[in-house]
Amino acid sequence: MSSRSISKTATCTLLSVASLTIMVGCVLVPGLPSIAARLGVADAASWLVTLPSLGVVLSGPFAAMLMQRLGLHRSLLAGLFLYGLLGVSGMFLHGHLAVFANRFLLGAPTALVMASGTGLISALFSGQARLRMIARQGMTIELGGVLFLALGGLLATAGWRYPFLLYLASWVLLACAWRCVPAPAPAPDAGMDGAPPAPGPSRALLFVHALAALSMTVFFAAIIILPLRLQQLGWSEDRAGYLLSFVSLVAVAAAWLMPQAVRRLHEHGTLGAAFACYALAHLLFAGAAALPMLLAGAVALGMGFGLSVPLCTHMTVERSHLPSRNRNLAYLSMAIFGGQFLSSFMTYLPGSHATMFAATAALALLGAAVAAAPLLRRRPAGTTAVSTTHTER
Repeated sequence: MSSRSISKTATCTLLSVASLTIMVGCVLVPGLPSIAARLGVADAASWLVTLPSLGVVLSGPFAAMLMQRLGLHRSLLAGLFLYGLLGVSGMFLHGHLAVFANRFLLGAPTALVMASGTGLISALFSGQARLRMIARQGMTIELGGVLFLALGGLLATAGWRYPFLLYLASWVLLACAWRCVPAPAPAPDAGMDGAPPAPGPSRALLFVHALAALSMTVFFAAIIILPLRLQQLGWSEDRAGYLLSFVSLVAVAAAWLMPQAVRRLHEHGTLGAAFACYALAHLLFAGAAALPMLLAGAVALGMGFGLSVPLCTHMTVERSHLPSRNRNLAYLSMAIFGGQFLSSFMTYLPGSHATMFAATAALALLGAAVAAAPLLRRRPAGTTAVSTTHTER
């Protein structure tokens, strides 16, 4: 099916589905203290946000198996239904066991929605159209963060249960996907996009997934540590929220620019630049005491996310055999949410917040060197350009 035959409604639906992946935790963040207290888990409020990520990681293989059995379209519909059901039911639970089990299980449909939504984009679009769609998907994820953080805060002021109602947005998207998104034709038993299988794709995918996990670890370490640093500087919670929203807006712009960056810097050069932006952001945050440096750090942080995560998604699609693409996208979901979960442990580093930022900056610089290494290895051999597709397999 040609990408030109896909309706605008189907395109918007597939992009909107992507926003649910960041919504899973962020809708509760603005009212987290009061929500945790009402649910009877005030002593472990942060787990309300992080447990779905752990659920995604552990349910990734199950999601891959389900997509192989049901197909992408039916898997998306099933994931959207369960996402809304498990999400909204959380408001009726109480106590550690029931609440945490619900949040953990919510990770399974989140993995299914993320992998099948991206799988449909990869199946219904091709070439540069696919790259643009994946870039827009990254933009939608960050716009969803801005939107759902704002709506979650407004609903939390009206009542602690109301933010849970936002999970029912998945049922609206379920109706749209059922009516408007076409089911792709079954993939032939061939290599990438019909080409003969190239040797060693698993090693290349492991490399891409490791970079995706590292990107999310470095990014969310800043999201976790920065509010604590701002509190030390005397910032109010609403001002801290505005700065984090600004990061998301910058990430939207960076994701929009990502295809142009790939054409100029190539894939590994773009990833290296993304991790360099991460390192700069953390160094700026470590020494920031005034608004200009904080804004500069926010710009660098958003650039790092927008240039890395959507590109890792595109690289996973391009390096996957058609029969195994769905499974590889599920594993990418595991890597992304695994990095998000691991970022919470950065707060256990000894020392001040500045020390935590500096240590994370060092980790980002290591990521920049690793990401750019394949590109640097090719230049002595006389290669001045690296293809943006089907390379490094």
